[in-house]
Amino acid sequence: MNVQLFIPCFVDQLYPTVGMNMVKVLRKAGCTVSYNPAQTCCGQPAFNAGFWEDAKEVCSKFLKDFEGEGYIVAPSASCTGFVRNYYSKLFVGQEYEEKLHAVTSRMYEFTEFMVKVLKVENVGATFEAMATYHDSCAGLRECHIKQEPRRLLANVSGLMLREMNDVETCCGFGGTFAVKFQPISSAMADQKVDNAHATGADYIISTDVSCLMHIQGYAKKAGKPVRCLHIADVLAMGW
Repeated sequence: MNVQLFIPCFVDQLYPTVGMNMVKVLRKAGCTVSYNPAQTCCGQPAFNAGFWEDAKEVCSKFLKDFEGEGYIVAPSASCTGFVRNYYSKLFVGQEYEEKLHAVTSRMYEFTEFMVKVLKVENVGATFEAMATYHDSCAGLRECHIKQEPRRLLANVSGLMLREMNDVETCCGFGGTFAVKFQPISSAMADQKVDNAHATGADYIISTDVSCLMHIQGYAKKAGKPVRCLHIADVLAMGW
């Protein structure tokens, strides 16, 4: 199985081990993994801020960078959801429409690729811990990912997973939302951290480092003992 990696900005700049651990897991699952070092952003920040022409330039580059064959896999439901659901708003009826379908039909978030395409739910990971899972808005609502990460985590030896209350509620990040509406964003993060802490979990696990960065930053500032981990980091443990 040939896989092209898309490494999002947050992972590239702040959490590179997430990308490395995803590669480790994919290779163990039998994939041949390649990475195009010319790749940049998927274009989501500019698009969400209303700069659609600037976003189109970045998105056009993305389509060119991922021409070819093989699946495109990313450790981010946010980026995956954006490419699948919003590129069409920029390119329908234009020269890139054919390229658009060729790319979006091959793009998967990491956990859905593992479960839906590779049909792998147990990678032999071991992690002695109590954890809870956070459904990112993009994962849940744009990629329709719910059971895939939970199936993978259920097969991690030593890991006890407990569901928190209001698990499908946003953590409050939302990109520039966290900057423009800081009091609301912080209140949402506070609720998320309190719900996670109430389960007795030591860790919050998710598919999106943007959510995890926001939650971890709030928890640290508030002095609440909850740590965050991307699911790729968990699945790469113990082997």
